[in-house]
Amino acid sequence: MKGGQALIKSLINLGADTVFGYPGGQVIPLYDMIYDSDLNHILVRHEQCAAHAADGFARASGKVGVCIATSGPGATNLVTGLSTSYMDSTPVIAITGQVPGHLIGNDAFQESDIIGITMPITKHNIQINNQNMIPAYINSAFEIASTGRPGPVLIDIPKNIQEAELDEYNDGKINLEGYKPTKKGHKMQIKRAYETILKSEKIVILAGGGIILANATNELNKLAKLISAPVATTLMGKGIIDESDESSLGMIGMHGRRASNNLVNECDCLIAIGCRFSDRTTGKLDEFIPDAKVIHIDIDPAEIGKNVNVDIPIVGDAKIVLESLIKLLESKKINKSNLPWVNYYKTKNKKGRPQISFEDDELLKPQQVLKELSEVINKDTIITTDVGQNQMWMAYAFKSSKPRTFISSGGAGTMGFGFPAAMGAKVALPESDVVSVCGDGGFLMSCQDLATVKEEDIPFITCILNNNYLGMVAQWQRLFYNERMSHTYLGTTPDFVKLGEAFGINSERIEKVGETKEALKKALKTGEHTLLEIVIDPNELLPMVPPGEGINNIVGEKSEDGD
Repeated sequence: MKGGQALIKSLINLGADTVFGYPGGQVIPLYDMIYDSDLNHILVRHEQCAAHAADGFARASGKVGVCIATSGPGATNLVTGLSTSYMDSTPVIAITGQVPGHLIGNDAFQESDIIGITMPITKHNIQINNQNMIPAYINSAFEIASTGRPGPVLIDIPKNIQEAELDEYNDGKINLEGYKPTKKGHKMQIKRAYETILKSEKIVILAGGGIILANATNELNKLAKLISAPVATTLMGKGIIDESDESSLGMIGMHGRRASNNLVNECDCLIAIGCRFSDRTTGKLDEFIPDAKVIHIDIDPAEIGKNVNVDIPIVGDAKIVLESLIKLLESKKINKSNLPWVNYYKTKNKKGRPQISFEDDELLKPQQVLKELSEVINKDTIITTDVGQNQMWMAYAFKSSKPRTFISSGGAGTMGFGFPAAMGAKVALPESDVVSVCGDGGFLMSCQDLATVKEEDIPFITCILNNNYLGMVAQWQRLFYNERMSHTYLGTTPDFVKLGEAFGINSERIEKVGETKEALKKALKTGEHTLLEIVIDPNELLPMVPPGEGINNIVGEKSEDGD
């Protein structure tokens, strides 16, 4: 068995039977071996899309996503995708080719130090220089990527190692000294959390993406009911709780809802689980949760106390810690039916729900598109977004109800993510409907992979919200830079319908109310990939908290109480 064959065997043994990749000089031996293997290889048209597709595959399925690229520019094209996975804690394995071992360090053709380049944006990386170690390194890479706080791992394999014969296939693991993620929370800290919950009158739960990664949504919802606490989410936490539920506050932060932001800041106890208190969540730190005791549960100790002072830190797996806390509450027969707080937050939440309303106008509004989308899809439909206004309209007002059905680039804010992430999600869950919501700017960064979805027959719906602007930057320019529109007007963009048709994709332009709904219905019936270019009003602005302000200072929101 050769090194490349050992790599393929290890991937298949670990259940990673699908990979996204792009061949090149230093992975030709590996690809020659893939030719005769049972590995399902999806040929992308750009390596960045391979990384994003692997990311979408992982987020939708809960499995580890895998991507492959050659050395030099092939490997460096993965960097943006790896950074995206790292910031959002997605388990991805990136396999890169490298020049033969005797040429490393000689500036050989297409050589790059991908280990050094990716060290800050991977959970771990390794260059394999002994073909006999390939199975063990692959096994350990999967363990590192998928346990503790998940993240991407890069494996760099020189060309000669791919071709070298193994003495024997030894399916073991590397001894990962020092890598022992804490799973069980400290008993005394959990008891302190329990005691604080008993004393508190106005509890709010802030649920982050770590809950989804830990498969702890059931425990989260059980805790919320047990202590009568509303649940706010971060962007990564959308879908943890059914956002149609009256105890769901929706997303908080810069593009959160006024009611959500205000209620979080009014609480006397905040239970934060699986979140990192990013600047987009907290706004001005001096004005964030001024009177609250903070219980922070996270598997990564580095995140606790990093941005927000914490009263009760609990390091551990969200599912295991919540199970312990719930067990303690139930053993004491605790069921906090705090009616004054419950009635207060439910009233404020109902009145503060964003109203999807707009003036009749010749130009189609994004709110109307979102409304029509919501009326067509079901609760199991997977939505991926790109980055910008399209993303924040979806995060702000679209109601998710299940985990792993809302996929978006959070920490890195990567334009070009939404379309290939949808591709990965559909490959992972072929029976699920998948809709990608993109802006025109972001879609242009990855549109070449229309060829991939056509060639590989990956049927999902791509909705391009076309306002001919880099919408989010343009919004900031309009609001905070005296409308000095510096290079955000895209000007000449392609006719997206003709672009889609050039790839053999069903394509349609939408400009009027009602057309989105009908086009979506038709697209779902075809079982083929469909591209919808939806022309929207370029001047429509999102509600937001101005930069440097507290999250109470949201502007531009219309709610039921007229605020």
